[in-house]
Amino acid sequence: MIKSFKYRLYPTDKQAKSLVSQLDGHRYLYNSALAQRKDVYETTGKGIGYYAQATTLLPKLKKESDTLTLCNYSSLQQTLRRLDKSFKAFFRRVKSGEKPGYPRFKPADRFNTIAYAVLGDGCQVKENRLYLQNIGCIKVKWHRPIEGNIKTLSVSRRNNKWYVSFAVECEVKTFPKTGKKIGIDVGLNAFLSTSDGIQIKPPKFLKTSERQLRKAQKRLSRRKRGSIRRDKTRILVARHHEKITNQRLDFCHKIAHSLVKEYDGFAVENLNIKGMIKNHHLAKSISDAGWGMFLAILKSKAENAGRWYQEVIPNGTSQECSSCGLVVKKSLAVRVHNCPYCGLSLDRDMNAALNILQKARIEPSWRGGVSMPLVEARS
Repeated sequence: MIKSFKYRLYPTDKQAKSLVSQLDGHRYLYNSALAQRKDVYETTGKGIGYYAQATTLLPKLKKESDTLTLCNYSSLQQTLRRLDKSFKAFFRRVKSGEKPGYPRFKPADRFNTIAYAVLGDGCQVKENRLYLQNIGCIKVKWHRPIEGNIKTLSVSRRNNKWYVSFAVECEVKTFPKTGKKIGIDVGLNAFLSTSDGIQIKPPKFLKTSERQLRKAQKRLSRRKRGSIRRDKTRILVARHHEKITNQRLDFCHKIAHSLVKEYDGFAVENLNIKGMIKNHHLAKSISDAGWGMFLAILKSKAENAGRWYQEVIPNGTSQECSSCGLVVKKSLAVRVHNCPYCGLSLDRDMNAALNILQKARIEPSWRGGVSMPLVEARS
């Protein structure tokens, strides 16, 4: 199993300048390789791949550019592979009829990552510091230990802060069986409601930070475009958004971890969140809730811990009675499910969670974590 471990870097001013210089070198290589691919296709009608650029273009540019001479050669190859991957994704989208999205040239604020193929080739961990070729040993905030064997790493810049991410190969650690399973319904009044009666309130991180964010955005709108002051204010606004994202991530990870420890399996709705956000009355609240983020994290943690995770089609989960199965029509404003047929009365979201669990029809005959296919709603 491959896991990612991300840590904050604290380079000195001199090291930060060297990192920025190397980023500029990688961006120059990326844009030059993209321009070559475009020119070759326009003149010959044929494409050019990674190996041709790695054997001809890269050595040529490395001789011509003083900045590229300071960059690790394997990391420069990784940048070319990054471009090659973008083109493969472009052709895949063209073939499948999706919106193509041709690879773009990268400006300085849109290229923020240097990838290293192998630990020990231009990068190494020395005495609790990260060594990078032609930069030196950089201080790292090791907030948790790395588990397993480090395969690759990448150094990235975000809002003038630096991070290192390690791709680590480690063993799967399954949790002991508990014999419990739950259905989960996500919502706005309650962040999630479970089939066994648990409800968690939505944290609303965006709403609580809107005042500070509004002030920063107003300040940004008054700054002159292209000025240093505008650039500084832009970073300030970005850091406000970064804090909200980090709060949401931390909340989702903690909730998902506690659920995975307690339950053997999870039934959830396969929600079309992109379509739901098109409702401008609910778009901000849905985005602030972070349903997609939470479900993706829960799915990953469940599979890695040997739990099962199954999605069901959401049709009728809120309208059907979880006791008798008959349809009880109600609007979004009605928050309590009262069944006139069997007399069941309980919270609307908990009724939906019970329906989700029932529609999953769980009969796992496997060993280890798995994502099961979608299950049709009952008639």
